[in-house]
Amino acid sequence: MILDRFQLTDRVAIVTAAGRGIGAGIAQAFAEAGADVVIGSRTESQLQEVADAVARTGRRAVVVPGDVSEREGMQLLVDRAVEEFGRIDIVVNNAGGSMPGPFLGTTEEAFNEALRWNVTTAFNLTQLATPHLLKSDGGSVINIASAVGRLAERGFVAYGTAKAAMIHLTRNLAADLAPKIRVNAIAPGAIATSALDIVLQNEAITKEMVKRTPLGRLGVVEDIAAGALYLASPASSYVSGRILDIDGGIQTANLELGLPDLE
Repeated sequence: MILDRFQLTDRVAIVTAAGRGIGAGIAQAFAEAGADVVIGSRTESQLQEVADAVARTGRRAVVVPGDVSEREGMQLLVDRAVEEFGRIDIVVNNAGGSMPGPFLGTTEEAFNEALRWNVTTAFNLTQLATPHLLKSDGGSVINIASAVGRLAERGFVAYGTAKAAMIHLTRNLAADLAPKIRVNAIAPGAIATSALDIVLQNEAITKEMVKRTPLGRLGVVEDIAAGALYLASPASSYVSGRILDIDGGIQTANLELGLPDLE
């Protein structure tokens, strides 16, 4: 049956920034599809909540608290996956993020940090996991990018540039790792998670964002988790080097910061 191609039975996935939001949703979706997961973030209590949810599906979650922005933290995720399960089949590079701000107020340090946090993290974990992914019969890497990696808007010079770099990293990795490992990315639009709370708490801004979104709503975590499940599973076995836009159909940014012209 076609639905069998969406199963991840006995696969092992590493998911970064999995304590809440998109990462947590992806980890739980993978478990529901039959995978065991190794989940990392800074906050152990949040990871444990996700692990408890995974356990209720009958699968295992290995909690690895630590700094997933450093290569050492990524190495720990890989080591624990191999120690606990003996394999790695899927990597989800979900760690990332950066606050928007005016161009002249963006420091060199902030710009470099956006690149490191969003791009270097994905490079590090993918490189460390590749020797193990090569042993899988269906290795898959999924990078969580952003719609602002293709859309231009004031205030996103650091974050947007970093996510654009992540998108091209995806394409280059797909070339480097073919044919044994597939590499794809998801570019979410506005997703209603705690990371967007500062916006969602303003009813006027939320209404404007919904109005600017062709599908007439903000996204939810399950929208992204479903896309990740597709890209991780045999259902997408003929897909690599692609960017899956899950953004409500936007062709222009649906959030304006209202930054004035420079004078």
